[in-house]
Amino acid sequence: GDRGIPASYRHMNGYGSHTYQWTNAAGEAFFVKYHFKTNQGIRCLSSEQAQELAGKDPNSHQTDLLQAIERGVHPSWTLYAQIMPAADAAEYRFNPFDLTKVWPHRDYPLQRVGRLVLDRNPDNVFAEVEQAAFSPNNFVPGIGPSADKMLQGRLFAYADAHRYRLGVNHTQLAVNAPRATTADNYGRDGLMAANSQGRYAKNYEPNSYEGPAETGRPLAAPLPVTGHTGTHAAPQHTKDDDFYQAGELYRLMSEEERRRLVANIAGGLAQVSRDDVIEKNLAHFHAADPEYGRRVREAVEALRED
Repeated sequence: GDRGIPASYRHMNGYGSHTYQWTNAAGEAFFVKYHFKTNQGIRCLSSEQAQELAGKDPNSHQTDLLQAIERGVHPSWTLYAQIMPAADAAEYRFNPFDLTKVWPHRDYPLQRVGRLVLDRNPDNVFAEVEQAAFSPNNFVPGIGPSADKMLQGRLFAYADAHRYRLGVNHTQLAVNAPRATTADNYGRDGLMAANSQGRYAKNYEPNSYEGPAETGRPLAAPLPVTGHTGTHAAPQHTKDDDFYQAGELYRLMSEEERRRLVANIAGGLAQVSRDDVIEKNLAHFHAADPEYGRRVREAVEALRED
């Protein structure tokens, strides 16, 4: 669709995608999704425009962002959250922890949280970008994970990747260290050791030398777990199929947006050499919306005739 080729980083939204948990002071749990809405407005390129721009400047997105910040045109995004009471999750019309689904705004409206502003370029790209280690398991009290299966995997995988890429001491690096406190842990020695924990400093817990200790205090509310382990079908919600939301998005589009979408899909699909593979793909568009499927089929047939 049109948003598949953003004009620049400044003109696109960002989404947390995963479902996270917030817990309030009373211990009540809520599930949330994050939305970063661009304050510059959405701007996209047509396939033809993108082709031309990529030939002139393959790094056009990076160039645009760098130069905008240097000019003092600081791009910003407003952060919103969708908030679902934990009790709603079990009976919602589709699995709220499915990464491939969105929560309709009419069910859970966007709640404004704050603003993200990019107001300077890095002075040292290696130190401030290449060594950055983002991980979804860096939680603060009150924020935690949900039963989102992809998130559960990433809680382990991202941190492991950073330990392999940057070493166990990567939390000591300035770009990754917390601002309000210190990275107080038992990571020491080895690659990128940046603090003075040496000689008599202990690297085990518990110890009697005033080393850091776990509080045992939970960051978020516990998640209930029921059922039996094994291989079994996931619980079904009323609209938990793989095509409903794709059809809803198609039906929201204007006629011009639909025309460009069909043309983009057909342009690639028409180049497939096997008819059975084309038919299998067309079935997906038919399942999302009959008109969608018909228009893609007609466009593919027209291109193959040429």
